[in-house]
Amino acid sequence: MTVVVGYLPTPEGLAALSHAIDEAERTSNKLVVMNTGVGDNYATPSFATPQDLDAIRAQLSDAGIDHEVLQPTNGLSPADEILMAAAAHDATRIVIGIRRRSPVGKLFTGSTAQQVLLEADCPVLAVKAPR
Repeated sequence: MTVVVGYLPTPEGLAALSHAIDEAERTSNKLVVMNTGVGDNYATPSFATPQDLDAIRAQLSDAGIDHEVLQPTNGLSPADEILMAAAAHDATRIVIGIRRRSPVGKLFTGSTAQQVLLEADCPVLAVKAPR
């Protein structure tokens, strides 16, 4: 059993990671942390630094959580990467962070979140950052 989390170095990404860690600890599931760039641009702020990923690995190791931290660079969309990882690891849940939206923005979910929510074969937990 595996939990896959889409991680970005943002408050929403940290909230998703925190919830995914809680889920992995509670269920003794493996945790797969996915961090991708946008398309083929790996200089974006959404692409975590090696130090950031090393800190996540250390945190998960210290907590005794079986884990993988992946940062694919094959140019696929973040949603496709998350969905492929979920399928490859037979995920029981996907955890993603979502931003708070204005009333007009609530008409639309972010494209990555929307694709994951619509196409996932397992339950998806969408997490907001604390205020």
